[in-house]
Amino acid sequence: MESLTELYRIGAGPSASHTMGPKRAAELFLARTPGASRRQVTLYASLAATGRGHLTDVAMQQVFTGTDFSIDWKPRERLAFHPNGMLWQAFDAAGACVDTWQVFSVGGGALREEGSPPPPDLYVRRSMKEFLQWSRENNMPLWKLVELREGPGIWTHLAECWRVMQEAMERGLEAHGVLPGSLKLRRKAHRHYQQARGRPGPLQRTGLLTAYALAVSEENAAAGTVVTAPTCGACGVLPAVLRYLKETLNADDRHILRAMATAGLVGNLVKHNASISGAAVGCQGEVGTACSMAAAAAAQLMGGDPKQVEYAAEMGIEHHLGLTCDPVAGLVQIPCIERNAVGAMRAVDCADYALLSDGEHEIPFDTVVATMKATGEDLAERYRETSEGGLARLHVPAGVDPSSLESNHCG
Repeated sequence: MESLTELYRIGAGPSASHTMGPKRAAELFLARTPGASRRQVTLYASLAATGRGHLTDVAMQQVFTGTDFSIDWKPRERLAFHPNGMLWQAFDAAGACVDTWQVFSVGGGALREEGSPPPPDLYVRRSMKEFLQWSRENNMPLWKLVELREGPGIWTHLAECWRVMQEAMERGLEAHGVLPGSLKLRRKAHRHYQQARGRPGPLQRTGLLTAYALAVSEENAAAGTVVTAPTCGACGVLPAVLRYLKETLNADDRHILRAMATAGLVGNLVKHNASISGAAVGCQGEVGTACSMAAAAAAQLMGGDPKQVEYAAEMGIEHHLGLTCDPVAGLVQIPCIERNAVGAMRAVDCADYALLSDGEHEIPFDTVVATMKATGEDLAERYRETSEGGLARLHVPAGVDPSSLESNHCG
C-alpha cells in the first residue's frame, strides 16, 4: 500500500480523476516533450463522456497556455485497463509524431500506466485483518502503524491537509450564490449552518454535519482547493465529521490528525484492494469509501477500540454497496453534493452503532471491500460516471436543452 500522502492530495476540484489527474498528466507530458511544436490528447470513455462537466479541458488547457494543443473526445471508446484513459501525442514542426504516452487517471488524482509495476509497498500488510492482528499483538492503536511506517513527517502532511479542509469549509460556509455550470445550483451550506446554530444543542447534529459537508463539496464544485478524502467528489464527508466531533468532543488537533491517519488506512485498503474511482466502481467507491473512512475516524475519536473502528468502517462501505455514479449534466453537483452530507450523517451513525457493540460482527471489512469491487465490476458502464444512466439520463434540468446533453454526453 502507498503512503497516505498519495491518498490525501491537495488540489483544485471538481474531480480528482477528471481534473487533478489529467492536469498532472498534462504537466508531465509538457515536461517530457519540451521541443514539440504541437500536442494532442485523446480522452476515452468516462473522461470523454463527462470531461467538460468536470473541467478536464480547462485544467489541461491551463498547462498548455500559449502552445498548440488540442483535445479529441471519444466517449464511445474505452481502453482496456481503465475507463479514464488518455493517449498523449507530440508532433514536430513537420507534423511527424515524436512521442506518444498512454496513461490512466485511476482515481484520487493518481496516474497509472498499463503494465507498470505497482507503487512502493510502504505498509507490507494489505488487509484489515492483518492490521487488526498487528494492533492486537503490539497493543497499539491503528494510527500508530501509520507513524511507524511513514515516519513522523506524515503528521506535517496531515496537518496541512486538515488546514486546507478547514479553510475550504470556512469559505463554503460564507459563500452565497449559484455554482458554476448549466444546473445553476444554489449554494446551501450557509443557510443550513445558520439554521443549525439556532437549534437547541442536541438538535444541531444533522444541521451542522450537513452544513459542513455541503460547504466543502460546494467549494469543490466551484473548482476551489480541497483535499481528496479519498476523492474530490467525496471530499466533504471526512472534514464534516472531523469538525463536528472536534466541536462536540472538544478534541484537540493531535487527536484529529490521529483520526485522519486511521481513516487513511481505511481509504488505502479500499484503494489497494478495490477502487476509489467512480468510473471503475460507481459512487460506492467514492462516497462509500469516504463514509467508511469518516466512520472509522469517528469511532476512534469517540473512544472506540480497533475492533469497533473496523466495525464502523465496515458498515460505512456495506450500506453504500451498489451506489451508482450518475452525475446530472456531468457535473459534480447532483447527486454528489447531497451524498456527501448524507454520508457524513451516516458515518457518525455507524460509529455510534459500532460503539454500542463489543466490535464483534459477522461480515469483516475485507469481505465487504471485495464485495464492493465485484459489485462495481457488475455495474453497467452507464452507471459509472458516464452520465448516460440513472438520474443523469432520466432527469433533464430546467432550462437545459436535452439534445445538447446527448450530443455532448452531458458535458
